[in-house]
Amino acid sequence: METPIANKIQCTAPGMERSVWPGKPYPLGAHWDGEGVNFALFSENASAVMLCLYDSDNQEEFVVRIEEVTHHIWHCYLPGIRPGQLYGYRIDGPYAPEKGLRFNVNKLLIDPYAKAISGTIAWDDALFGYQIGHSEEDYSFSETDSAPFMPKSVVVDPHFDWGQARHPKIPYHDTVIYEAHVKGLTYQHPGIPEDIRGTYAGLAHPVMVDYLLSLGITTVELMPIHHFVSDRHLVDQGLTNYWGYNTLGFFAPDVRYSASGSHGQQVHEFKSMVKALHEAGIEVILDVVYNHTAEGNHLGPTLSFKGIDNPAYYRLSQEDPRYYVDYTGTGNTLNTRLPYVLGLVMDSLRYWITEMQVDGFRFDLASSLARSLHETDTLSSFFNIIHQDPIISQVKLIAEPWDIHEDGYMVGKFPVGWAEWNGMYRDCVRDFWRGADSKLAEFAKRFTGSADLYQGGYRSPTASINMVTVHDGFTLNDLVSYNDKHNEANGEGNRDGANDNNSWNCGEEGPSDNPEVIRLRNRQKRNFLTTLFLSQGVPMLVAGDELGKTQQGNNNAYCQDNEISWIDWNTVDESLLRYSRELIQFTKLHPSFKRKRWFQGIPLEGSELEDIRWYLPDGNLMTDENWEHDFAKSLGVYLNGKGIRCRSEDGTEIADDSFYILFNAHYEPVNYTVPNVREGNVWHKVIDTQEALVGKQEIKMTAGSILEVPGRSIIVLTSSIS
Repeated sequence: METPIANKIQCTAPGMERSVWPGKPYPLGAHWDGEGVNFALFSENASAVMLCLYDSDNQEEFVVRIEEVTHHIWHCYLPGIRPGQLYGYRIDGPYAPEKGLRFNVNKLLIDPYAKAISGTIAWDDALFGYQIGHSEEDYSFSETDSAPFMPKSVVVDPHFDWGQARHPKIPYHDTVIYEAHVKGLTYQHPGIPEDIRGTYAGLAHPVMVDYLLSLGITTVELMPIHHFVSDRHLVDQGLTNYWGYNTLGFFAPDVRYSASGSHGQQVHEFKSMVKALHEAGIEVILDVVYNHTAEGNHLGPTLSFKGIDNPAYYRLSQEDPRYYVDYTGTGNTLNTRLPYVLGLVMDSLRYWITEMQVDGFRFDLASSLARSLHETDTLSSFFNIIHQDPIISQVKLIAEPWDIHEDGYMVGKFPVGWAEWNGMYRDCVRDFWRGADSKLAEFAKRFTGSADLYQGGYRSPTASINMVTVHDGFTLNDLVSYNDKHNEANGEGNRDGANDNNSWNCGEEGPSDNPEVIRLRNRQKRNFLTTLFLSQGVPMLVAGDELGKTQQGNNNAYCQDNEISWIDWNTVDESLLRYSRELIQFTKLHPSFKRKRWFQGIPLEGSELEDIRWYLPDGNLMTDENWEHDFAKSLGVYLNGKGIRCRSEDGTEIADDSFYILFNAHYEPVNYTVPNVREGNVWHKVIDTQEALVGKQEIKMTAGSILEVPGRSIIVLTSSIS
C-alpha cells in the first residue's frame, strides 16, 4: 500500500526555499566541496525521498524533498551546509512485505554512504517498520516516528594532512599479523592515558606502537570498526555486540572507539591512528562484514537499506519475497549479484584504501560474497571486479573462506591474489599437539604451507594465513586449559559457541595449582607458538595470546565487553611474552621460515641436497610407509638454507643457515639421532620449548649425536654449512 507522508514533514526547510539546487547523482553519499554539500542516494522503487537535516542538538528536523532523479539516484545540492551537519532520509513507497517492499516514511534512515554516524541507536519499538506485538507481525504497519531513537548520518570534512606517512607495502612473506580489538587491546593498559584507552587514539599512542614493534608485528588486523549495532536481545540482557560483526555503516568508523566526539571527529581520529602506525612501518588491515547488515530478517528493524529499497539490497526468497535468504546466520544476506550493491562494496573498499589509507581487508564469511544463486562461484562478479580494480587489487585481500550454508566451506578454493584463513591448519596443529592419531602426514602438509590446498591454483605458500587461535574460540591459554566451553556468561545456557575445539586441558579443567599441569600447559603454549612461526605461510597471532590472556573458558565472547574480553596488562605472563618476542624476531632473521616458493624436494642449485628432507627419530629418511603409521607422533625435518638469501649483521647478503627441527608430540621423551645430512655439519641448538629457549647455544652436535627430546616439545638445531 502507498503511505502518505507524515503530516509533520515539510517540503522544504524554512529559509531554504531558494537554496536547494539540483546537484549531481555522483558521487553517492554526502560530499562537501567547501561551499556546500551534494547529497545522492540510490533507490529504485521509492516514490518520494526526503532529506532530513538536524540541528546540533539533534532535536529539530528540517526536511528537503528531493525532486531530481537520475538513473534511480535521488540527488540535490545545498549551499552553505558544512561538515558536522547531521542528516538522514525518509523514503516513501509501497509497504508490501509479500512483494519484498518495506518502505515506511515514518522511519528515519542512515545513508548507506555516510562517512560518519553520530551515535548509537536507542532500542525502541519505533525502530521497526511494523507494529511490534501485532498479530499480523510484519504485515502490520507502524506509524511511529523513529527519529528520536536513531543516530544521524554526519557530513564530514575529508581533508587530512598525511605528512610523510605512506602505505608500508609489506610483502606477504615478511608479514606477521596481529588480530586485535581496538577497545580490548588498549582499555586496561596502564601506560595509556585514561581518556583515550579503548579508542583509535589509544592504539596510536607511542606506548602501544612501541609494544607492537618490540613484538615484531608488521600488520595489525582490526576486528570490525565499521559502525555497527548491538542487538536488541543483547542490550536487554545488559550485554553488547562486542565483536562488531553487525554492520550498519560501511564507510563510517564506529564512534564508540573515538575519544574525539561524535560529529565526524572519529574520522580524523581514525586517520591519525593509521598515520601513526604507518610512520612506524606497521600496516592496518580491517576485518570487514559485507555479507549482511544489522537489519536482521523480516522481523528485524528498519534502519537503512530495508527502508531505502529492500529488494535492491538484499537476497530475498524467490518463493516468498517476504523472507530473506540467510547464508550468514544473522537473518539476511546482501545481494552482491546486484550492480548497486556490488558498487557499494567496491566504493567502500576504495574509500578505506584511498581516503583512510588502510592496507587490506579480511572478509568475514567471504564465501557468501561469492555465491551466484545458491552455489559458491570463484568466477563470480565480486572477484572479477576486484581483480580488475587498479586500487583494490593492490592491497592485502584475506578471506574467511566459509559461510554456514551448504557447500560454503571453500578453504583452498579462492582465486589467485587472495590469501585465506587456513582453518585446516588450525585444526590439524591443535590435533597434533594434543596427541591425536593419524596426523603426521597432514601436519607435514600444513607445516610446509598446505600445498595440497594452494599449489594447484598457482598460488604461493603465503596464500595460507596460519593461525592456532582466532577471536572466535579459545585463547591460547584456554586452548591448553579447557576441554569444554564455558559460555554461561553469554546468557544462552552454554548452548552457543563451538562444541568441538580440538583442545586439551593437560589433565585438569580450568585454572590449576598443580606444578606439573602448569609446566605442561606452558610448554604446550610454546609448542603452538613455535609451530606457528616456523611454518611456511603467513603467521597470525591473536592479541593477548603472547601475554597469557584467558577468557575463563568462554569460546564465544562476542557479547562480553568486559574483563572476559579485555587484555589485562597487569597480569602479563612475562616468560611467555619474552619467548614470543624472541621467537618472532628469530624467524624474521631467517627467510628459510618465510619462503616465497614451494618446497620442491629436489637438489638445489649449487647443493647436492634437497630443499627439504623428512627424518625418523633414528636418523633415517622417512618412507611412504612411515607416513601411514597412525600412532606416529614424532619426526624431524631438515630445511636447506642454501638457496635462501638473508643479510648478516654487517648488512652483506649471505645464504641462510640450514635447520633441523625435531617435533615430539608423544607424551614421553624420544631419542633423536642427528642425521648425516652432510659430512662435517656441526649443529647448535637454537630453540627448545622445554627450556623456553630461543638463541644459539654453544653445545655442538654432529652426525650420529643422540639428543633426547622431552615429551610434547620441539627442539630446533642450526648449521651454517648446507
